[in-house]
Amino acid sequence: MAGFISLALFALLALTITWYGYRIYVRPGRIFEQVTGEGGAVATEGLVPETTVPHVIIRTVRLVGQRVPVSPQEASLARRELMAAGYRSEAALYTYYGLKVLLAAAFAVIALLLRSQVTSVSALAMALVVGAGFLGYFLPTFVLERLVAARQERLRNGLPDALDLLVVSVEAGLGLDQALQNVAQEIGIAHKDLAEELSLVALEVRAGKRRQDALRNLADRTGEREIRNLVAALVQTDRFGTSLAESLRTHADFMRIQRRQEAEERANKVGVKLVFPIFFCILPSMFIIAGGPAMIQIFKNLLPLVRQSYMP
Repeated sequence: MAGFISLALFALLALTITWYGYRIYVRPGRIFEQVTGEGGAVATEGLVPETTVPHVIIRTVRLVGQRVPVSPQEASLARRELMAAGYRSEAALYTYYGLKVLLAAAFAVIALLLRSQVTSVSALAMALVVGAGFLGYFLPTFVLERLVAARQERLRNGLPDALDLLVVSVEAGLGLDQALQNVAQEIGIAHKDLAEELSLVALEVRAGKRRQDALRNLADRTGEREIRNLVAALVQTDRFGTSLAESLRTHADFMRIQRRQEAEERANKVGVKLVFPIFFCILPSMFIIAGGPAMIQIFKNLLPLVRQSYMP
């Protein structure tokens, strides 16, 4: 009974502290950031949303990332990867390098604490600590590559729908800029990533940038091959003055043929890829099921007879 009362009092105290901290510190801080125009920076600019990690930790990670010495070439490549993953702000770069350094230190410390339980050889323990540090350092790079691949896959899946709507909009009499903006509004729910990229193209054109430069920026931001092909077709159409609707329709037909060929290629590879699972997983099971009872009967009845025949 005393333990239950203690647990209830602890839970009540924790809830009271949480409610007081939210009303006094967290909520006014968010309202102030929204009023001053700083709201949403943590959720959209960093690699980790504010709702999952405290704001202090994110600031600490960014401060560590700002202290990391990085060459301009490496920073440019990392920024391009972050933009391809959907993180376009300058703070995302600092968060990325801060995570790399802090995870490397954390993994090295954990390996250092557990080295005595893993091995007693000093050289192997030191190699374990160094390997854990390298693993923590390159883990954000691996995660970022997966995020980039996932976003490019979403962009690639949404491109046929966007291209069909673009053809319809252009044939209805809209210009390319208005058609891109219209398509971005129409596919905003189904394909959010592609809608954001097309909206950025429309905003850059409205801000005064050349249409060709805005389209090239779209290809550079995403890094997707099919979007690069579409951008190349649009740039050539704009440069030579050919029919935009006809060019888009031709490119849409080309994309359909290409996707059908890729699907056929994947289907033809299935037979070869199934050889190893069949040989190593299915065939042994079939042999065990088919020959298992016979082997049991042989060991049960025939072996005793053979043993008796050889006995003097």
